[in-house]
Amino acid sequence: MDEHLKLILKFIRKRDWEKFHDPKNLAISLVLEASEVLQTFQWTKDNNLPEDKLNDIKEELADVYYWLLLLSNKLNINLDQAFLEKMKKNKKKYPVDKAKGKSTKYNKL
Repeated sequence: MDEHLKLILKFIRKRDWEKFHDPKNLAISLVLEASEVLQTFQWTKDNNLPEDKLNDIKEELADVYYWLLLLSNKLNINLDQAFLEKMKKNKKKYPVDKAKGKSTKYNKL
């Protein structure tokens, strides 16, 4: 991830784009790109993604990753650490004996 962030920072610094990257704009960009992932599935039948759209998904996910790395960097959030902490919380919220095989939200288990 550090390699990817370094590539992104080098890319934006060469273009003098850092001045546009406040947390609000980064968050907006992240959500917009995530919406484009969803848009790829629009009008598909039975949730089946046509083979020709797989590359579109790959590119949109890369865009989401780009904005996620920039936002976490701007807010000084270690994503690896945040992820591990969140997984610990999820493990408590969704114990196997109550959640296995269910899509029920944790507060309804």
